[in-house]
Amino acid sequence: MKAVELAKAYDPREFEDRIYQSWLAEGHFQPVAPNGKKPFVMVMPPPNVTGVLHMGHGLNNSMPDILIRFHRMCGEPTLWVPGTDHAGIATQHVVEKKLRAQGIDRRELGREKFVEETWKVANEHHDVIKTQLEKIGSSCDWERERFTLDEGLSKAVRDVFVTLYERGLVYKGEYLVNWCPSCGTALSDDEVEHTDESGGMYHIRYPVVDPAPGCPEYVEIATTRPETLLGDTAVAYHPDDERYQNLAGATVRLPLADRVIPMVADAYVDREFGTGLVKITPAHDPNDFEVGRRHNLPLVNILAPDGTLNDNVPEKYRGMKARDARELVVADLEALGLFIRKEAVTHAVGHCYRCHTIVEPYLSKQWFVKMRPLADKALAAWRNGEVKFYPQRWENTYENWLTNIRDWCISRQLWWGHRIPAWHCAHCGKTVVAREEPLECPFCKSTELTQDEDVLDTWFSSWLWPFSTLGWPQETADLRKFYPTTTLLTGFDIIFFWVARMIMAGLEFTGQVPFRDVCMTTLVRDKQGRKMSKSLGNGIDPLEIVNEYGADALKFTLAFLYTSTQDILINKDDFKLGSKFANKIWNASRYILMNLEGRELVADPSYSDADRWIQARLNAAAAQVREALASYRFNDAAGAVYEYFWNDFCDWYLEVTKLSTHSDSNAEKDRAVTVLIAVLAESLALLHPFLPFVTEEIYGKLPGVTGRLIAQPYPSYDAGRRAGDPELLERFASLKELVTLVRSLRSEFGIAPEKKLRVAVRFDEGFQGGAFVRRNADHVSLLAGASVVEFVDAKPDGVLALAGRGFEAYVYAREAVDVAQLAARFQKEAVKERQYVERTAAKLANESFVASAPADVVQKERQKLKDAEVRAAKLEKYLEDLA
Repeated sequence: MKAVELAKAYDPREFEDRIYQSWLAEGHFQPVAPNGKKPFVMVMPPPNVTGVLHMGHGLNNSMPDILIRFHRMCGEPTLWVPGTDHAGIATQHVVEKKLRAQGIDRRELGREKFVEETWKVANEHHDVIKTQLEKIGSSCDWERERFTLDEGLSKAVRDVFVTLYERGLVYKGEYLVNWCPSCGTALSDDEVEHTDESGGMYHIRYPVVDPAPGCPEYVEIATTRPETLLGDTAVAYHPDDERYQNLAGATVRLPLADRVIPMVADAYVDREFGTGLVKITPAHDPNDFEVGRRHNLPLVNILAPDGTLNDNVPEKYRGMKARDARELVVADLEALGLFIRKEAVTHAVGHCYRCHTIVEPYLSKQWFVKMRPLADKALAAWRNGEVKFYPQRWENTYENWLTNIRDWCISRQLWWGHRIPAWHCAHCGKTVVAREEPLECPFCKSTELTQDEDVLDTWFSSWLWPFSTLGWPQETADLRKFYPTTTLLTGFDIIFFWVARMIMAGLEFTGQVPFRDVCMTTLVRDKQGRKMSKSLGNGIDPLEIVNEYGADALKFTLAFLYTSTQDILINKDDFKLGSKFANKIWNASRYILMNLEGRELVADPSYSDADRWIQARLNAAAAQVREALASYRFNDAAGAVYEYFWNDFCDWYLEVTKLSTHSDSNAEKDRAVTVLIAVLAESLALLHPFLPFVTEEIYGKLPGVTGRLIAQPYPSYDAGRRAGDPELLERFASLKELVTLVRSLRSEFGIAPEKKLRVAVRFDEGFQGGAFVRRNADHVSLLAGASVVEFVDAKPDGVLALAGRGFEAYVYAREAVDVAQLAARFQKEAVKERQYVERTAAKLANESFVASAPADVVQKERQKLKDAEVRAAKLEKYLEDLA
């Protein structure tokens, strides 16, 4: 057998693209035929076709890829469905901005041409996104890729809308909605982002009309938005508030608008807040809207769709933006003597999640979904254990949102998206909702039908994603085999937008929850805890990481740093961790493959103690990975493979095997190489889900292997084959401890690695590992850099004693050092450590410090004291032995 040459330097750019295309061409991303095992299925959270992937996408596609590769290697029919989202508001916003830069207004272009332009942009971005997903190694089934506006999903969306309408769960009505004046569309509650902002609380007098004896001439109200008083239709007080009982039936004159409005009693009013009086503006406040409905108050809408004041306000304010009108309103109130004061306050202000414009409560006719019946089913499914959240704390958020859910406004005043399948008859005025475009009105037979101009909320297609992507509403083979899916992994920030709604839709239209497990990921932030953004310049492009360090470095680093409870704080340099690990795998494998010259693989090799030990460690690592991935603890799984390969395999096993691979016996060399190649092959399989490219490239170079690593079985815990002697791990741990003690002394004493040491070992009475250590004394010599390892019954003279568990090691260190010089150094360090111990002990004895300092600071000081005491004692023992 000839040596196999791996490139001297690890360079992922040389093979990652080639390997990905090979996997793709050979169909490895497609599920295997049914084999009796339960399929493992995931759907990709579809990225918006508005730009490129960011590090959040990197995380939320790297972790699923680990799961998919793992379950594929476990032999399960495994499917990962990819796709993209048409992203209504976001994509239209991008295209409008592009057109404006060319001096084109979408209204001049017209709906049909605008949609054509948007398709071009969407297709361009889709191609970029797909390339990015391939670059980071996403092993999804591209044959089953979907788009939320493709023909099949469009049919599913229309079917769902009509079905909900037929079930009385979709309705159209004039209600208050969240309105974005910039985007010119309604938003759902979940699309509004609230931030605390500085503002003012304005106190204003409203004159009482013809006050009765004992009644005040004015009532005082307070508001953060004085300009909205132009739409007031009442002033309310609590029915049990004795202060205002004499105002029952009274009216007040609305300042500036010169309208007379009633005083009304309503339990909504908080008597303890402010003056206990509230201005009621039903057309511009959700709570006021409900008060208005209870008291049959008129609705006065004072806003135009662009956010300016309309013709329902006095002429001088018309056409002004609301914030500009505020200053003028306050000035006019002051001139009339009706303004009292302004107090500085901080209050939550809603903004559009897409363009960040302040959202206005706006009276508009919109389409809604009745959510209560759907939410009740979703709550029941969770309570019955049909769906489980990781981490579990997100179940509280899920329950709270569904318990307090409001109807969902699903219509958007946009051109890009799923057109609402409703037609209005110009003849009889009725609305026709249908799956196919009607040729005539079913009520009056008129052909004068006009389709609703609005489109559906983007999330109305996304909430069908787990089953619509598999062919629903058709009863397809994929739907039968792969639905419900197994796991959803997505960011916690869309638990309302997407996760809860998918569960509701799945139950309503398929009778089943769409997935069993929901793994909620945290956010990726910079090292200062800030959200990554263009404006801060702190974003990290996943492709930049791939180009510099490789896709494996990206995936492994994100997995290693993963946490389910806190945001992941990261910078570019952190990805060196994954790069160094991939480089370690490369170099270790290169060393093994370089030593194959002249060797022959043995059919049935025997196993040394070290061989059986590494098999046991591989066994334990495989069990750890399986257990960690079962509960989505990616960091624990990544840590297990890292610890196994870097520490167990490279630092210990590979070093130990040098005695056999460089033996004078060709038979021993062949035996050792055969076992080493087998262990390496299985180690690469263990690592593959976390570092798929480098492991696949190396695996393809191994002698005696066939096929691709991606299709090999994942290592499983096998007590009979690997564990062997149940005491093996304990025995080898004693050997490692002995070597580590000698290495530590060598480091402490500054003894050069090439300087050989004489070592003696005495075993305690009853110590069970003596025979094992004696049998592997040559390994101790190799690893500890010892010229000889002797076994004695008593401590020799002139040695330094090192205490281990069940043994003492004696090192003839005086033969390798300048004793006087070393003793002087240790004496100086010992004095320094004792001084530190005294200072720290005094600090901890100070009750004031312990009481006032943070608990973690006190704990750190106690640990420092303990470490210093151990170090001082060690130095003093060295001095004693040297003397």
